[in-house]
Amino acid sequence: MPDRERVLSVVGEWTIKADNDLRTAVHTLKLGADCPTDTVCFHAQQCVEKYLKAFLVFKGIDFPKTHDLERLVALVPARHRPNLTHEEQGRLTEYATGARYPGWGEVPMAEARRAVAVARRVREEIRSALPDAVLRRRKR
Repeated sequence: MPDRERVLSVVGEWTIKADNDLRTAVHTLKLGADCPTDTVCFHAQQCVEKYLKAFLVFKGIDFPKTHDLERLVALVPARHRPNLTHEEQGRLTEYATGARYPGWGEVPMAEARRAVAVARRVREEIRSALPDAVLRRRKR
C-alpha cells in the first residue's frame, strides 16, 4: 500500500474509533436517571482525543501516547486547532484519567451533556479539515 494510502487508512481507523466513542456517549445519555455520567464523559474525551490524533496522523505529526488533550492540541498547527478552551481541554483530560476511578464523585448530567456537545463540536471542526476520502472509509 503506498504511503499516502496507508496514512489515509490509519486516519480513517482513528475516526471510526472516535465516532464509536461518541455514539457510545450519546447512547448512554439515553439511560436518563440510570446514566453513568462518568462513562459518558470518558467517551466524550476519547472522541476528542482520537479526532486530534487522526488529524495529527493526517498531517504527519508524531504525538506521544497520552490522554492529555492540551499536549495534543499544542501539536496541531495553529490555523487548524479546534475551538477548545484550556478549561475544556483540562476538564476533558480529567475524564480520561481521574474520573474513571473511585473517589472522583458524581458527574452532573448537565456536565455530561456539555462534554458530549464539546466532542460533537470538535468532531465537526476536525472532519471539515479532512479529505472526503478519509471520511467515507468504514469497516466492512
